[in-house]
Amino acid sequence: MLQQETRDMDGHYEFVTVSDEATIAFRRYGTPGKPRLLLIHSLALDGSIWTDVISGLQGQAEILCIDCRGHGWSSRAPLSYAIERYADDAAEVLDKVGWDQVVVAGCSMGGCIAQAFAVRYPKRVSAMILIDTTAWYGEKAPQEWRARAQKARAEGLASMAAFQATRWFGDRFRAENPRKIQEMMEIFVRNDLDAYEATCIMLGDADLRSALSGFHFPVSVIVGEEDYATPIESARQLAKAIPGASLTILPGARHLTPIECSDVIAEAIAKMIEAAAH
Repeated sequence: MLQQETRDMDGHYEFVTVSDEATIAFRRYGTPGKPRLLLIHSLALDGSIWTDVISGLQGQAEILCIDCRGHGWSSRAPLSYAIERYADDAAEVLDKVGWDQVVVAGCSMGGCIAQAFAVRYPKRVSAMILIDTTAWYGEKAPQEWRARAQKARAEGLASMAAFQATRWFGDRFRAENPRKIQEMMEIFVRNDLDAYEATCIMLGDADLRSALSGFHFPVSVIVGEEDYATPIESARQLAKAIPGASLTILPGARHLTPIECSDVIAEAIAKMIEAAAH
């Protein structure tokens, strides 16, 4: 009997030139023929935030993990950074690899993009996991996100690294995982300032609330108990607005739970993959 192909769990980068000539980098993992999962990362990092989650899902899914435009190995500025463009990037990558429908999971910025993807391509979503995210950052968001971008440009991203580490990860996790924190901070400080600014503006302007009642597929909302970036109340409002959505609060965790609580996130995604199959 022929042995089923299993891709190297380290993955290798592939590239798609999308319709506005940007290049989008992505990696594939897992076993062909298994349920298909699209992973979308958070602001100023890249697809590597999902590394431990992917390991936790070994044998359960065929996984596609993208580097969003302006991030990682994908094209940087000058580009369009409208949230709809991010959603179209995901669709065009899926077209390239011949995937029609997926379970989609997004963390923080990736959760906003996942929602935009579901708005533009509802038939391509079989289930969705929204992690440490929101549909709207609030009335003051346009000014606050622009101020963050201006601070990065004026003072440099390195000046913000300690703040980001504390905002993203709980005290215990930072103390016990210095190498992982260093790895994420190195990715953060390598960001292109023009791309970072444009992405901040996109998030500040994003408002997906009006679309949430139209999501008619299984949805799981997950948030860290100590998430100051997208607090519990934001997650509650998000789950309340989506028909049938569940809400899970992770004790002691902060804003990047795919890194801080990878086993729990992998288990939650596995449950949604199962829900999508029924």
